[in-house]
Formats: sequence, C-alpha cells, structure tokens
Amino acid sequence: MGHANGPSHQNKPLLSFGVISDVQYADIPDGHSFLGVPRYYRHSLHVLQRAVKNWNHQNLKFAINFGDIVDGFCPKDQSLTSVNKIINEFRLFNGSTYHMIGNHCLYNLPRDKLLPLLNIRNPNSLAYYEFSPIPEFRFVVLDGYDVSAIGWPKDHPNTKKAVNFLAERNPNSDKNSPNGLIGRDRRFLMFNGAVGKEQIEWLDRVLGDATKLDQKVVIGCHLPLDADASSNEALLWNYNEVMDVVHRYSCVKACLAGHDHKGGYSVDSHGVHHRILEAALECPPGTDAFGRIDVFHDRLLLCGEDRLKTHEMVF
Repeated sequence: MGHANGPSHQNKPLLSFGVISDVQYADIPDGHSFLGVPRYYRHSLHVLQRAVKNWNHQNLKFAINFGDIVDGFCPKDQSLTSVNKIINEFRLFNGSTYHMIGNHCLYNLPRDKLLPLLNIRNPNSLAYYEFSPIPEFRFVVLDGYDVSAIGWPKDHPNTKKAVNFLAERNPNSDKNSPNGLIGRDRRFLMFNGAVGKEQIEWLDRVLGDATKLDQKVVIGCHLPLDADASSNEALLWNYNEVMDVVHRYSCVKACLAGHDHKGGYSVDSHGVHHRILEAALECPPGTDAFGRIDVFHDRLLLCGEDRLKTHEMVF
C-alpha cells in the first residue's frame, strides 16, 4: 500500500539514495511541450546543482538518474558539450551515480558515444545492468530503448525491428503522433521503445537469482511499466511482457521511472509499486524536483523536494 502523507515508521533505513529524472538541459530559451506545458531548459541545470548539494549534505552513497539529461532541442553542435556539462555536475556528487538512457539522450548522441560518458560499459552498446549495494536489495536498470528507432545505426537490427514494429501499429506518417490510436495503443510512438528478447531473458535470470538469495528488487527504467501510473503515450512498448516476467517472482517491490513528466503512482495486481518521478525540466525558476529514497526491510520512503511528491511504498 502506498501513502502520500509521510512515514508511518521511524526506524533507521538500511540505505538511502538520491533520485532525479528528466533534467533535459539545453542552453536555449524556455519553451513548451507539445501539450503546452512550460519547459525551463536552462533552469534545470540549477535543479540538478541543488540536488547534488542536497545529496552531499545528507552523505548519500549513490544516486540514480532516470534519464534524459539533455533535451532534444539542444543544438546538435552543442550536444557533446551539453552532455559533458551535465555529467560534470553529477561528478560533483560525492557518491556514485547510476544512469539510464532516455530518448532525449539518444537524440543528442548515439549509443556508442553516450554510454561510455554515462559509465555504462556493457558490450555491444547495451544499457541494462544490475547492482546490489547491500545484501538485502538488488537494483535492476532496464534499457527501454533496446529495440528503438533512435540511438542505433540505421542499419542495425534493433532499428529495423523498431521501424517495422511502428509501421505495423502506427499509421501516421509522423511516428511520434498518436492521432487515431486508441487507449494503450497510443504508446506506439517513436519516442518510446521496447525491451528486447535477450534483455527479457537476462531479467528472468536476475530475478531468479535474487529470489534464491532472498533479495528484494527495485527496477528502474526511463519508460514506465504500468498503465495505471502512466499516460498511455509514455509507456514502454512491451511493458506487459516485462511485467509478465516480473510477476513470475515475488522479489520485485517497486518499479521506478521517468519520461512521463507529470509523475504518477499505482500499485499493480501483484502488489508491485510503480512510481514515476516528476521532471526537473518542468520546474519554474526557484522550484525543484529531486529527492531521496530511504530503503527499509518493508518499504521505500521517497522523500521529495518541492514538486517531487513524498511517497511511502509499503510491501
């Protein structure tokens, strides 16, 4: 069960870590989303700077960035400079930062250039991985753009799969347009993507291993994994396939995401919490959206700053 009104227990957490999503920095004037929501491209840098200062003050051991560090409107001759500028801000954090990739990251740099900068060093430009900061918990980071029309070379098999996938499901010439698509089919847009077969099999193995070790698991993915937490237009293409694997096990307690800037929350039919983080990009000057998650044996407590809502997720 989730609670939005603060903690119900007071014992010391097993660990705490920082969270932020959708910084989408660009050195350009403020603008708007396609839906008319204001976006503060330069101010988002200051949100990140305040986040890092806050995390350092609390002596957090690590932070997780849920993707989209630089905006797609960033001039392409500034992409590398802007990505490095944001990464350098994360480097001022005294702990480790775990990154995941989003669509805006991939608008700016291809995978082979982006992933080393984010310290994601998997073979074959894959961006999924897992880590276990304490024996009781394991964190799994998914690559929601594994099968995608962005980020891979045009002749890459994953690009071809994504182009064919969209051609079958989205009749619009602009594949980022959901016009005519109904309900959850509105997720079949080019700025989304899918988890591929090998990654699905890897996830199954990781969750099986975590079950044997009696570990609780937190999953992170830039793209949301539950339709009740997310806008239809923001969902992972094959969220249901991923969740079918998750639901084979009882070890996954929460799935955290970005991408859907307004944020969201749900508990699915198997009791897994889904929390989408509010975007740093949409913070007007002087406001913030970042936080800290306290990890307990029986719950996660998201302590949000300002526009990032505080939330307790009990399991």
